[in-house]
Amino acid sequence: MINQTTTINVRKNNGDLVPFDIEKLRGGLRHSGAGDHEINRVIEKLEDELYDGITTKKIYSIAYRILYKHSHRTAGRYRLKKALQQMGPTGYPFEHFVSRLIESQGYKVETGVQVLGRCVTHEVDVIGRKEGKILMAECKFHRSESAKNDVKISLYVHSRMQDIEAKLKADNELENAVFEPLLVTNTRFTEDAEQYGICSGMHLISWDFPFGKSLKDMIDKSGFHPITTMKSLTQKEKEGLMQEGIVLCSEVAAAPQCLDKFHIPDSRRKRIIREAKAIV
Repeated sequence: MINQTTTINVRKNNGDLVPFDIEKLRGGLRHSGAGDHEINRVIEKLEDELYDGITTKKIYSIAYRILYKHSHRTAGRYRLKKALQQMGPTGYPFEHFVSRLIESQGYKVETGVQVLGRCVTHEVDVIGRKEGKILMAECKFHRSESAKNDVKISLYVHSRMQDIEAKLKADNELENAVFEPLLVTNTRFTEDAEQYGICSGMHLISWDFPFGKSLKDMIDKSGFHPITTMKSLTQKEKEGLMQEGIVLCSEVAAAPQCLDKFHIPDSRRKRIIREAKAIV
């Protein structure tokens, strides 16, 4: 059985070799909703496939395969980070996904809106409005887990938001409302980028920042999971749905007629709907 004294090195995405951390694996599985029995099953089966120098990607793939056999919901949640990276190649599906998360918090949302600033016109990815608040979000999507958003991005987005805020103030639109600038990414920010966001008053949300209110926390609380978590859909089908603005498993579960254009055999169609409902 794998234990803390086992000397197995794993290769990270950046090429570094680090000791295999079984507790980190347990934590990831537990966060996805796996119970102790499922976690022990994964670790027991993984033990036979571990070797020195195995990649983290391979470990992740093995764990996902084992989970999927027993629980589509847990497996879908476990591959959430990877699923977000597969919402490309453009950033538009991720923008729609973020808009759904913001909408779940009671905002009325719009996406891809041209907004007048004091100096120039800006395209804002997501605008959310509810009583006493105007939220404007810039979304930064990356297909690589290693991609980080540096302080230059924070500076650039903040300057745009300041220009928009100045115009809103000049037009007296902030007399009874608070302006909330927001920068959201599916990966991470550098330390400088986070520090600037905190200091400037701009809200930053990344995969795991800020604690308790990160992107993965928002997804957990809303129950909104991207369709890219689904194994039963082909990549072409996922892309076709996202082009139509369908980005959530819950949307597929609630309106399965969105699958009609793909002419999917009835048996697989039922499997897709079953998986979508399970992940929701």
